[in-house]
Amino acid sequence: MSSAPLRSPALRPHRMKKDESFLGKLGGTLARKKKAKEVSDLQEEGKNAINSPMCPAPVEVHPEDSLLEENEERTVIDPTSRDDPRFKELVKVLIDWINDVLVEERIIVKQLEEDLYDGQVLQKLLEKLADCKLNVAEVTQSEIGQKQKLQTVLEAVQELLRPHSRPLQWTVDSIHGKNLVAILHLLVALAMHFRAPIHLPEHVSVQVVVVRKREGLLHSSHVTEELTTTTDLLRVSAERDAFDTLFDHAPDKLSVVKKSLITFVNKHLNKLNLEVTELETQFADGVYLVLLMGLLEDYFVPLHNFYLTPDSFDQKVHNVSFAFELMLDGGLKKPKARPEDVVNLDLKSTLRVLYNLFTKYKHLE
Repeated sequence: MSSAPLRSPALRPHRMKKDESFLGKLGGTLARKKKAKEVSDLQEEGKNAINSPMCPAPVEVHPEDSLLEENEERTVIDPTSRDDPRFKELVKVLIDWINDVLVEERIIVKQLEEDLYDGQVLQKLLEKLADCKLNVAEVTQSEIGQKQKLQTVLEAVQELLRPHSRPLQWTVDSIHGKNLVAILHLLVALAMHFRAPIHLPEHVSVQVVVVRKREGLLHSSHVTEELTTTTDLLRVSAERDAFDTLFDHAPDKLSVVKKSLITFVNKHLNKLNLEVTELETQFADGVYLVLLMGLLEDYFVPLHNFYLTPDSFDQKVHNVSFAFELMLDGGLKKPKARPEDVVNLDLKSTLRVLYNLFTKYKHLE
């Protein structure tokens, strides 16, 4: 009974606290070691998944590329593709183009993934190319703010490009995730749409390793991404003609050219009680182009071959494309302009098409 004071409750908490502190430290150390091992294992798993027998060359995976959430995926460009001279040329041409466009902004892009992912440069580039002002914050440091800016920029891009039936090859997450393939797809599309005065190398493709995490395991697949093709669209962007010179150096003569072309088209369209006063808007849906070709070649165009009252972008593109086919059937060269440019009210493209008709049919009564 005399030993009871030795079991004073005041001593037990002190000893328990000391024990718990020791065990906590031990547990924390073990937990950190376990976490480090999991990270190491996951990184190694990512490398092993990519360095499979299906892959001809090892692909270096950065640690952040192998630490994926469930169902998340990352893409890695094969080193062989990165070393391809045409791929390097494409990247260089696009970087130089961006720097030329933004020279007045004192913006210098050195690396596409690092300089474009947050939306700041893309915002300035689009505003300069489209001569518009986007309603976004000028500087955003947080990830949420950067993605919101990217969302606004990419929505504006989509509105301009109107890809419709063609799926977009970039997303907010892919751009913000520094996916170089997605960034290149976006820049090539912008360069082609705005007819950048650059020469894009043709037939540029890259081998991409796609890593996905499913049920805790990483799975890899290999796909080929075509960045540029060999269409006339790539050549057109680098070509300049009399209309480029007219717009750049003799805008005062533009009204004279427009007046001559309006007189020419009305001379024939008046036979159908139609009259043109604005070239860029009244030919944008392709209807007058189709009817004009029928008048110039002296035949009736069946109404089921085109949309007489088109109410969508695709229907208007169909009409202009059909008019281009009629021009080819009439012995004319393929128009340099794209149907999409005519529909998008690009005056220079519309003038190119009409002047092509004027040079051949100007002597017709």
